[in-house]
Amino acid sequence: MSARFRPVREMTTAALLASLMAAASLFAIPVGPVPITLQVFVVVLAALLLRPVWAGVAMMVYLLLGAVGVPVFAGATGGLGVLLGPTGGYLWGFAFGAMLGSGARVALEHRGRPTLLADAAGAVTTIVVIYALGVSQLLLITNMGSQGLTLTQALLVGVAPFVGIDAAKAAVAVVVAQALRRTGVVPEAQPRRRPTTVTEPPVGA
Repeated sequence: MSARFRPVREMTTAALLASLMAAASLFAIPVGPVPITLQVFVVVLAALLLRPVWAGVAMMVYLLLGAVGVPVFAGATGGLGVLLGPTGGYLWGFAFGAMLGSGARVALEHRGRPTLLADAAGAVTTIVVIYALGVSQLLLITNMGSQGLTLTQALLVGVAPFVGIDAAKAAVAVVVAQALRRTGVVPEAQPRRRPTTVTEPPVGA
């Protein structure tokens, strides 16, 4: 891909993923305080298709829309209160997870690791960051009240019900990302370096 058009392609992809995040929030299944949505699939996809900065931009655009009141969060909600509430850490995790997941993937690709391995590492990193920030804020907010959660309770409520489902979403995201790259619909997050050819000097030079 020409370097001239790469930023435009990445910007377009980031905008589409931000829109897809908003659409995915409409499909929410309540499971305790943290609902099941299709958003983790989109976040992982962003980490696999975009470089770290653009993956973060896509998710931050989504968060900004929700923060100003557009109902793009789970259950068609919006507002700064959601970001600062018990489940807000998962939303922040979308942005940081996409960036760090993309960074892990790009780093492995840059070292010449197989694409499938790089994608798997990026997906796992993304989900771990989402869980870490989600559980952290869940603990922080609930422990401000009279009946706070323990770490074990927070993990049982905010992680355990979702591990299998999110693993399946991540696996699908890896398949979709690889398919999209093969078709050339989206740019490579990190173009592979071509091996440098060393030219031998002519004999007798």
